[in-house]
Amino acid sequence: MTDAALLPDPSARLVAAFRRIHAERMQGLPFVNPALDVDAVDFAPWQGLWLGVMVTPWSINLMLLPHDRGAWKPLAPGAKRRYRFPAGDYDFVAANDESIGEFLVCSLFSPALEFADHATARLTAQCARVALFDAAHAGTPSQEPTRPPLSDLKDNIAAPMSKRDFLRGRFLEGERGDRG
Repeated sequence: MTDAALLPDPSARLVAAFRRIHAERMQGLPFVNPALDVDAVDFAPWQGLWLGVMVTPWSINLMLLPHDRGAWKPLAPGAKRRYRFPAGDYDFVAANDESIGEFLVCSLFSPALEFADHATARLTAQCARVALFDAAHAGTPSQEPTRPPLSDLKDNIAAPMSKRDFLRGRFLEGERGDRG
């Protein structure tokens, strides 16, 4: 690989693009957290790609972008590609923006309404990036959730549940109160 084949750190370009998106398309939307700013966190080369975490007022996402032009494999927008990290396998969705170019994104928080301030969101992004490379965070078959018998589902569905719990399928879990 030659220096000509390497693309520079995309952080400044990402911040500018997502600030433009925020200003032009996201103002006043209910899923936008006004306490958060746009921030490209810890982008560094990984397997010929740039890997980092993008914090925006509406989401926190792992992102992959081209670093070594030869290592980048284009993917149609909306298509998925799985990447293996020590912490496990993660699906990334392809996207393309005129000012960013092609990139892949893996959602960590969307929306990002649970963050009271930007410092906490940034620290969470940094910790998530570090945890990605820690095999201690990889799931094992014994840690996979087991589904309760069908007779228990009736009780789980009847219990109070948030929209988030419903959308995450928590009514399929045994004791919903034990979520760690």
